[in-house]
Amino acid sequence: MEKIKIAVVGCGGIANGAHLPSYKMMDNVKIVALCDIKREKAEKSKKDFSFTDALIYSDYEKMLNETDADAIDICTPNYLHSVIASKALEKGFNVFCEKPDAVNVEEALKMKYAAEKSKKLLMVMRNNRFAPSSAVLKNFIKEGKAGEIYCGRCGWIRRRGIPGKGGWFTTKSQSGGGPLIDLGVHMIDLAIWLMGNPTPIAVSGSVYTKFANNELVDSIHSDFGEKVKDGTFDVEDLAMGFIKFSNGACLQIEFSWASNIKEEENFVELRGTKAGFKWRNGAAEIYSEENGVLTDTTLLAGGNNGHYCNLKHFVDCLLNNTEPDFKIEQGVNMIKILTAIYESAKTGKEVLL
Repeated sequence: MEKIKIAVVGCGGIANGAHLPSYKMMDNVKIVALCDIKREKAEKSKKDFSFTDALIYSDYEKMLNETDADAIDICTPNYLHSVIASKALEKGFNVFCEKPDAVNVEEALKMKYAAEKSKKLLMVMRNNRFAPSSAVLKNFIKEGKAGEIYCGRCGWIRRRGIPGKGGWFTTKSQSGGGPLIDLGVHMIDLAIWLMGNPTPIAVSGSVYTKFANNELVDSIHSDFGEKVKDGTFDVEDLAMGFIKFSNGACLQIEFSWASNIKEEENFVELRGTKAGFKWRNGAAEIYSEENGVLTDTTLLAGGNNGHYCNLKHFVDCLLNNTEPDFKIEQGVNMIKILTAIYESAKTGKEVLL
């Protein structure tokens, strides 16, 4: 069996929790290198997943110069995503990158140009597109059963779930922001993808930091990242906003690591002229009418192995020339949206894209 050789940069939570176990389940993938600035983390990942042939690095540039990998998988803090991706593409590697694509538009465009110039595959994690319920809803819309999708709302809201407090997650120079850039990519992307990828033209938003000194935790997601006592917290813990699209549609958004709500949830709710629906924590329901009667239909109760399916899709694209579901321009538009919301929050004005 032909195998894709992959080198992974960054051996922290998302690598060990999602990427490496996914690759371990694929017979057509061989992990040939593991890299982390803390060498012992790469060594531990090698041991934990029994990647016996993987070479260990603490310098990703050295790894890029020496590895015979077909693709580089980037699982580092946000600010390094675009930096490593662009260098890897320039050296002729295919690239899979964790979200967010980049921390600003300039860096997102660098990735785009590097991919176009190298003619290599660049894919960024969009795991919620690959949830079973997402595929069902996508087909439902394609068949015209929802009618015209003209508005909606989406979000990922937590009561108390700040990740890696004091570390890179809450340090703007390394993360690019708080829950908007951390969680926003997930649900905004799923909403826009289901809407048919309309072009965003304007945004407005507000951000708040109200829980930087609160130590309560009720979310397993707060385990991500490494906490640093008395570390930096210069990002928002809640963001709200509004996106307008060129086709006249609109989308409300809300993302929080901490706010006084009942419970954590992630959701996309879209409304069409024939039917509306809600995707919530991987489950999906449709709201419509039949024969003059309002109806609610549960499609799927949940279940989501989206990370595995997204990574498998990347491998399939490389081995079988499968058409990539993710388009680079979608990533650029995502970063345009996120950075414009931060700008709007700062200026108090709507930002045209």
